[in-house]
Amino acid sequence: MSRTILLEIGTEEMPARFVAEAAEQLKDKVSKWLTAQRIPYGEVMTFETPRRFTVLIKDVQEQQEDSNEELRGPARKIAVDEEGNWSKAALGFARGKSLSPDDLYLQEVGGVEYVFARKHEAGRPTVELLPELGNIITGLTFPKNMKWGSYELKFVRPIRWIVALYGTDIIPLEITGVKAGKETQGHRFLGQQTTIERPEDYARKLAEQYVLVEPEERKQRILSQIKELETARGWTVPLDEDLLDEVVHLVEYPTALFGSFEEEYLQIPRQVLVTSMREHQRYFPVENEQGELLPHFVTVRNGDDRDIEIVARGNEKVLRARLSDARFFYEEDQKMKIEEALQRLETVVFHEELGTIGDKIHRVQDTAMQIAQKIGTNAEDRKKLQRAAEISKFDLVSLMVYEFPELQGIMGERYARLLGEDEEVAKAIFEHYLPRFAGDILPETIAGALLSIADKLDTITGCFAIGIIPTGSQDPYALRRQVPVLCRSYWINSCLYRSTPCLTFRSPFWRANRCSSGTASKSKVIYRSFLRSA
Repeated sequence: MSRTILLEIGTEEMPARFVAEAAEQLKDKVSKWLTAQRIPYGEVMTFETPRRFTVLIKDVQEQQEDSNEELRGPARKIAVDEEGNWSKAALGFARGKSLSPDDLYLQEVGGVEYVFARKHEAGRPTVELLPELGNIITGLTFPKNMKWGSYELKFVRPIRWIVALYGTDIIPLEITGVKAGKETQGHRFLGQQTTIERPEDYARKLAEQYVLVEPEERKQRILSQIKELETARGWTVPLDEDLLDEVVHLVEYPTALFGSFEEEYLQIPRQVLVTSMREHQRYFPVENEQGELLPHFVTVRNGDDRDIEIVARGNEKVLRARLSDARFFYEEDQKMKIEEALQRLETVVFHEELGTIGDKIHRVQDTAMQIAQKIGTNAEDRKKLQRAAEISKFDLVSLMVYEFPELQGIMGERYARLLGEDEEVAKAIFEHYLPRFAGDILPETIAGALLSIADKLDTITGCFAIGIIPTGSQDPYALRRQVPVLCRSYWINSCLYRSTPCLTFRSPFWRANRCSSGTASKSKVIYRSFLRSA
């Protein structure tokens, strides 16, 4: 006979990025526990919303499987004394395995006799073991935890209810004063408390209370509603997958809606508009057929479509304030002079043991020029590289980057153009941050490629020199992201130009060697060669 286990942990609203991971962790730990307990089971399913994460396990047998184990103990020469009796070593082996001396016997393995014993353990009823699931719940880990009340438990958010069922029976659990039962909570505003009599009714019963526990169902609902808006209004809504996944885990009953803002805000750079909508408000931008931004946005409400116009106006009001701030920052930043910005960077600390950002710029500039000389770049390219290195970080003290750190480099490139800098120099300011993540684009200019390498080398060698080295679980300064080829021996061998000098970097210092083969290549190939090395 078998039954289904349902285990739901109800909490206060969790951060969206923790939700799926919490459900997957619960699934993994419960599955491993069942296997270790010799309890056969079938399909394992997970459900999650911002207020709950759940595991449902089908066909869980009602009895442990019996255990028949052959255990090997010490060799005969120390297990049997001169009189042929079991020695203290053999008796200790039996005692440690909860066996009697009568269970011991000798058996030859590879020409040597050892003490063996067969241990039989009858399976226990599953219901007697299930209360141990409470330890699994309290043993879950999260990137950030909190404590509440007078309880010592650290958890992602306060636990408000627990549903723990084995078939129709309640599994006796209690955590931080919350006893497991059959009662779960519906949508915070639209639903009510409901009772789950059978695990198989879980998703249906919560759907009646405006909670869609299947994240894929919520995602498809959002996509279909956005598609309806696109068709009805002739829009295109570019979907950022990361933002879409985040929104899916922010709502329990999604309803898409749209709002508008004044066309005058379209004069702000596209990246600023999109960042304001995406990062601060979790809105999707709207485009026309030519890919141009329109003064509209799409967002997702955690609820139904009642009074949706009021909700839209509220979102418009919030976004209008954000865009007003962004326009102010953009206009004020254009009054900034590059040389004044560079002076300010001399007082901005990069790291207390590595100096200011101004100090970093000087180091990067020296390194970039040495690399440029070694690979034989011409005078014009070196001049552009030197200027790009000098002003590569000037936008860090701008109001826009202070408000939107993810726009570093992007705003630097735009401001440099507005301030009359060379096109390649301006482009290199953005490119020296590339690649920012796996699969990102690479620098297109030689100045951008060399500056990117020099900047990353400075960060890595500087951090290594003061003892900041990534471990298997810790990389607080994202050094692995700085150079994907960072390897266990901490050295990088980079052949920048196959027909010119090859640089061998050994942290925290680097030296130059020569190699030859092939032909010269452009900046993208330079960077790919660097990333492929080692």
